[in-house]
Amino acid sequence: MLMPSIFGENLFDDFFNDFARPSRSIMPYTTSANQLMRTDIKELPNGYELHIDLPGYKKEDVQAELKDGYLTINATSKKDQSQKDSDGKYIRRERYYGSCSRSFYIGEQITQEDIKAKFEDGTLKLCFPKKEAKPEIEKKKFIAIEG
Repeated sequence: MLMPSIFGENLFDDFFNDFARPSRSIMPYTTSANQLMRTDIKELPNGYELHIDLPGYKKEDVQAELKDGYLTINATSKKDQSQKDSDGKYIRRERYYGSCSRSFYIGEQITQEDIKAKFEDGTLKLCFPKKEAKPEIEKKKFIAIEG
């Protein structure tokens, strides 16, 4: 029988969460997809700046790749939490391995050398210049006429 409660589904949800089933609200590593890699894009007179929030990640965990005009940011994380009592027996042991990725189309005229990247305080900052796509000049192709 479910009982109405301000704590969740029933009166005992919050009390038993640590024992039977972990709650989403107290799990340290669960985040929804829209909370990962929040990005601010700023247009400057001569380029663009991307600020990507990556809290909890280290510089070594983050990679940026440019391929076919797409800038792809990958972040992987490995966390291990262990707690032991005074006898050295495990009371709790949790592990988390995860990754997230995000891609942005920045144009095929941007090269790897054009992009400047800096990682500081859990934020990845990427700067790259504006480059207009060069319109292709239509080449006239004549057909040889024999006579």
